[in-house]
Amino acid sequence: MSITALRRAARESVAGLPRAFWWLWVSTLINRLGAFVATFMALYLTLDRGYSASYAGLVASLHGLGGVVSSIGAGVMTDRLGRRPTLLIAQVSTAVSVAVLGFMQHPVAIAAVAFVVGAASNASRPAVQAMMADIVRPEDRVRAFSLNYWAINLGFAVSAAGAGFLAEYSYLAGFLGEAVLTLTCAVLVFLRIPESRPVHTPAAGGKSAEPVTGMGTVLRDGRFMGVVGLSFLVSLIFQQGYVGLPVAMGADGFGAADFGLALAVNGVLIVALQIPVTRYIEHRDPRRLLIVSSLLAGYGFGLTAFAGSVAAYALTVCVWTLAEIVNAPTQTGLVVRLSPVHGRGRYQGVYTMSWSVAALIAPLMSGWTIDRFGAEWLWGACAVLGTAAGLGYWLLMRSLPEEADADADAVKGRETAPVPASASAPREAVGA
Repeated sequence: MSITALRRAARESVAGLPRAFWWLWVSTLINRLGAFVATFMALYLTLDRGYSASYAGLVASLHGLGGVVSSIGAGVMTDRLGRRPTLLIAQVSTAVSVAVLGFMQHPVAIAAVAFVVGAASNASRPAVQAMMADIVRPEDRVRAFSLNYWAINLGFAVSAAGAGFLAEYSYLAGFLGEAVLTLTCAVLVFLRIPESRPVHTPAAGGKSAEPVTGMGTVLRDGRFMGVVGLSFLVSLIFQQGYVGLPVAMGADGFGAADFGLALAVNGVLIVALQIPVTRYIEHRDPRRLLIVSSLLAGYGFGLTAFAGSVAAYALTVCVWTLAEIVNAPTQTGLVVRLSPVHGRGRYQGVYTMSWSVAALIAPLMSGWTIDRFGAEWLWGACAVLGTAAGLGYWLLMRSLPEEADADADAVKGRETAPVPASASAPREAVGA
């Protein structure tokens, strides 16, 4: 491909998205540049503090439990209080709790503050996803979610390697650095990102034209809950890159810098391939994409059983990273398509909860399995989970309409509300 063709592809990938999206994108990038706790907590506890893999798994699980608790509450806040206030509260709380965590010494205190960090950091996710769906046109959403995911991993690619070397000298500096960058994100949101929550359109007689979306509505949505369950299985696999992989590499004699370099491959590949791959899959059948990505994730981690060097570990990371590149925008776009406009916060909260529950269970799963049976059994279990998720997507997707039909139905039934003159992007209302 020529340089001219590459430039044209890059322009087409970023063209047409509203300014508010790009400020949100910058906020995401800054936030991920400071990612430290979730990535290096296991190594911090096992190598620096001398705790067992089981204790490290317990702390990581409490971090995940905090996310589970906050997912639903943050989703409701996103719909009722607004996207912007929820995001500000979450980011400020995260900055404070991460800084405090770096100074904790007692094991009970570490576990308790890790729970708070998990709750605070996870609370921003429903707000971010709902805001992106609000401000981006339906036909551009897969591209927008892909660009946002690209920002996440651009920041991760830089922070993983840099924080890995930083951890060799001072874990505390990593905690404080994450706190400062998260607070910077809050300032950026406060100054530059407007509220995007759609306004309910009153019908004749003063009643709302949109049906009420409560948590019961979400939980009774069988198709959506099926996607949530399968998302849990896939995320349970991906979580092992942050909880099982560092412990296994530490047990093999590798240090924090080695793990940081191996895992940085994940971010580098996503930065290099996310946009061109998204252009290729953007209008393809999500059923096949989700099945293939589930299998790649499971067997990518399964190959880790045969790794014995940093290069071999990095090679396995390449395999499951390809799964992540395909799965992330495809599944996020599907969730938005299944979500009513004025219930996006709640739907995103429940979807986010699937990842939070996985973050709760995955560390216990990895710590218990590695301590009692060895890491090889953990990687074999990942292969089994990937196969089960692929089969589940195949069964569920057979009952879904074709993508074109579903998109047309969504536009007709959910996204036909008039656009306020002051809106920066179309604001949709729920149809009948």
